Amino acid sequence: MIQASPVTRELFDDVMVPNYAPAAIVPVRGEGSRLWDQNGREYLDFAGGIAVNVLGHAHPRLVAALTEQAHKLWHVSNVLTNEPALRLAQKLCELTFAQRVFFANSGAEANEAALKLARKYAADHFGPDKREIIAFTQAFHGRTLFTVTVGGQPKYTEGFEPLPPAITHAPFNDLATFAAAISDRTCAVILEPVQGEGGVTGATPEFLQGVRELCDRHQALLIFDEVQCGNGRSGHLYAYMGYHVTPDILTTAKGLGGGFPISAMLTTAPIAASLNVGSHGTTYGGNPLGCAVAGAVLELISDPELLAGVRRKHARFMAGLRAINERFGVFRDLRGQGLLLGCELEEPWRGRSRDFIKAALDEGLLVLVAGPDVIRLAPSLIIPDELIEAGLERLERAIARLAAG
Repeated sequence: MIQASPVTRELFDDVMVPNYAPAAIVPVRGEGSRLWDQNGREYLDFAGGIAVNVLGHAHPRLVAALTEQAHKLWHVSNVLTNEPALRLAQKLCELTFAQRVFFANSGAEANEAALKLARKYAADHFGPDKREIIAFTQAFHGRTLFTVTVGGQPKYTEGFEPLPPAITHAPFNDLATFAAAISDRTCAVILEPVQGEGGVTGATPEFLQGVRELCDRHQALLIFDEVQCGNGRSGHLYAYMGYHVTPDILTTAKGLGGGFPISAMLTTAPIAASLNVGSHGTTYGGNPLGCAVAGAVLELISDPELLAGVRRKHARFMAGLRAINERFGVFRDLRGQGLLLGCELEEPWRGRSRDFIKAALDEGLLVLVAGPDVIRLAPSLIIPDELIEAGLERLERAIARLAAG
């Protein structure tokens, strides 16, 4: 009998492709907004699996939904439909502008579907010359070759050339430059209402409204990537609702499954018609397990009381972060919506966001980066107030240690 190797962080370096650099700890259990590692040490989770664990770890309603479905039906592929997928799609249509839903497994896949649909719709209705896609600097839309090109950050495309053509980028929140870029050749415009990986930067209402009007004028589809800022994270079920600007296509993932891999592309019936039978697909998309869990998530996060709680917790976080900054002066800017928060670092701390992540981990707190200059917080939407305060105390201790050299 072959003796299994001990499962340690060192094993990662022996068996995994080196495209990640995970922290030194290995979590083994989670409950609510707490995690425990192999040594039994507790951590407070302000990272949320990168904005995924909207209801924390092992939420009993999600565990029950997954367990119940696991005893019924796991997978049938898309040669058959299934009840959890249909119920989830119906609920998404009831709660949003959408009339049609496509399920996939990740944010990148949802965005890939949205971009393909936009080009197909343009080809069907306007001919082959209308194929240009406009995106924005500092965007992030996924890691497929198409979506990483649309994201437009060179660090994610270097070495993967040649890249898909007819994709251009304009500065975010710069309506005049965008107006000069869009034309009748533009088939789609894609943006994050709140840029996540690019630094937790929210669109201004004037910018989003102007983009919507220019898309209408040039008959271009407007795609909102709400993979990170959607599913209650902004304090609204979807961020577009807070802006009162409705897209033609919306993509959602991350928090939709509360930790179970699932994503969706939402659109209207006339636009959806261009994805006719056989034009696009995915083996696992819409599988019963993922849709059952996502249905439970959606039922909980669409509760107006929960969404109001997100907005209240935002204010609590911001007050605590301002108090920390009054003492240490490390943040140039504090921004974000709901429970997607960005702390931009002041000189001389710029470029050192990972030092803060390491110091926080040493204090038993999980936080994120959003580039080299921004610390990102994306905790559970239902994190108790006392854990917000406890986590901010740990963050303050980490910052104090860094400030002391």
